[in-house]
Formats: sequence, C-alpha cells, structure tokens
Amino acid sequence: MRTLLIALLSFAAGVLLILLVTGHRPPHNEEVVSVATSSSVSPAPSASSSDTDDDEGNDNWPSQGPSPEQVIYTQPTMVRKAVAGLSPRIPDKTNLYLLSFAGDGGEDVFRNEAEYAAQLFTRRFGPTAHALVLENNPATLQTHPLASWSNLEDTLDQLASVMNPEQDILVLYMTSHGDEDHNLLVDMDPLPLDQIGAPDLAGILKKRSFKWKVVVVNACYSGGFVPDLRGPGTLVLTAARTDRSSFGCGSDSDITYFGKAWLVDALNKTDNFVDAFQLAKRDINTWEQQDKLTPSEPQIDIGTGIAQQLAMWRKEVTPGPVVPFTPPPASASSAGATTQ
Repeated sequence: MRTLLIALLSFAAGVLLILLVTGHRPPHNEEVVSVATSSSVSPAPSASSSDTDDDEGNDNWPSQGPSPEQVIYTQPTMVRKAVAGLSPRIPDKTNLYLLSFAGDGGEDVFRNEAEYAAQLFTRRFGPTAHALVLENNPATLQTHPLASWSNLEDTLDQLASVMNPEQDILVLYMTSHGDEDHNLLVDMDPLPLDQIGAPDLAGILKKRSFKWKVVVVNACYSGGFVPDLRGPGTLVLTAARTDRSSFGCGSDSDITYFGKAWLVDALNKTDNFVDAFQLAKRDINTWEQQDKLTPSEPQIDIGTGIAQQLAMWRKEVTPGPVVPFTPPPASASSAGATTQ
C-alpha cells in the first residue's frame, strides 16, 4: 500500500510540474498559406487563418519591466492619461472619436493595425478626428492601456464625458482573433483577461449614450457580431461573414487583409467609410481568389441616420496626404516566434 501511495504521489507531482512548465493559450483560428501579389490591387499581407497550436506560456511577458500585478494596478491611471491626452474637441462641429482595441498580445499584427488606425485618423482627417489605443502587447505595457473588457468600459465612460454624445461619432475598431462562437480573443499572458463575445460588446455599447457609432470588428467569423450590434445610428463593418475565416494574422504578417484593404489602401483614397468598405471588399476578394482561399465575405450593415451623420462630419474634413503604413519594431516575443 505504501509503495502504491508513493507511486500515485509521484505521478501527481509530475503532472503538476508539466502544467507549470508548459503554459496554455486559447487556440487561434489561423493557418499559414502563401500569398501572391496582384497587378490590379495592392499586394496582400501574409495570409493566415485557422488553427495554430501555440504553447509559449508566459514567454510573451517581457523579462525587463513591470510585473503583471504592477500592470494591472496602473490601468485606471493609464486610461485617464490616454483620454486626457486627446486633442481638444472642436466646438460647434461634428467630431469623430476613434477607439482602437488590439486584443491578442501574442502577435504584433494587431498592435500594428490599432496604432496605424490612430495615426491615420488623426493625421489624415484633421482636427475633428481624435484617437486613442487600447492594446495588448509586451512592448507597450507601459505606454498604452491594456485592451481589456474593464478598460474598454472605462474608456467609453470617459469618452462620453468629453464627447457630445448627441452629435459626435464614436468609431470602435476591434482587431483580434475570433472563434466560431463569435468571441474575440482578449489575451495578454499571464493576465486573466475576460473574452468579449458579440452579446457582450453589444451590451457594453447599449449601456452608454452614444447616438452615432461605427463599429468595425476585424476577426474571423466576425459577421456573427452584426445581429447584436445593428441598430439606428450604427454602421457595422466586419472582416468576414458569420461562418468564414478572415486572413492576414500570424507572426509573419505586419497587418491583416482587412486592415490593409480598409485602413491603408481605401481610407487613404476616400474619407467615406462605406465607399472605403466597398473598395476593401473588392481588393480582399482579389487576393483570396489569387491564392484559392475560401472567400471571407466582409459584411456591412448601415443603420438609420448614420450615413447622414458621417456626411456632416466629412463636410468639415479636408483630407490630408496619404499616411504610409510603417510597422513598429517587432516585440521580443513576436520576433522569436515561429509560424506553424
């Protein structure tokens, strides 16, 4: 009996050691495929969609810098500073406020996209456009608030105090991995962050008094967010239909297909978000056909009145020069990652 008890204890200790040494991350919906360039549209980013098995544990956390507890403790202060750092609202005009949300801290592609969106809106669309970024990335733990459910709600509450909710337009740009149950991956290992599903995001927005909204969900299966988000005063754009993957994620990619097509290529040509979506949809379709990918079929839903409100904002906009996309240096974790 003593021998059997010792054997069982040894086995349990071994299992515990394995769990401690090898971390676990939620599965991503990515599969790497090669991409050819097109002569008629801009070259596509590196394509990837569905199923990578990434067991890096806490390797994404920087060896030098704050501890996870210190990062969590500083979040309310970082959100307040980010909102306080917004450019002043232009009175007597329709202003636009972009909030970029980069959910997955394991790949730089989402950070790159969120930061570029903020640069594009503020540089190209003039003083009535304002932007801030929530992002999960090991390189920016001390410079940007985390992309978390709590920070999203806190930021929206503070934006409501600086915006004119009856006149100004909120643009929420969400970029991350998505799953078939229509949840966005919110991940910065080892922090225990809550995931955000379609009903969750809709509930977060419905609790707040933003009359005019543009909600962009750039993720696989993101069309599943449309039924919950649609409504008067709301423009919803998604990178894929409810049962399809989108492409361009992965450690070998600087920006997603949808990010490149809608942000980099289309919005550098037009300040009309709906027209930009149609341009982006055309380019994405071309890239996917070239590489024999299952079409992602980006979705759009235009609620009552939002097109007219966006037109009022555009009357005050004189678009500036093209804003080139230049990704920041890779974070340590991404630079050492391998593509599966």
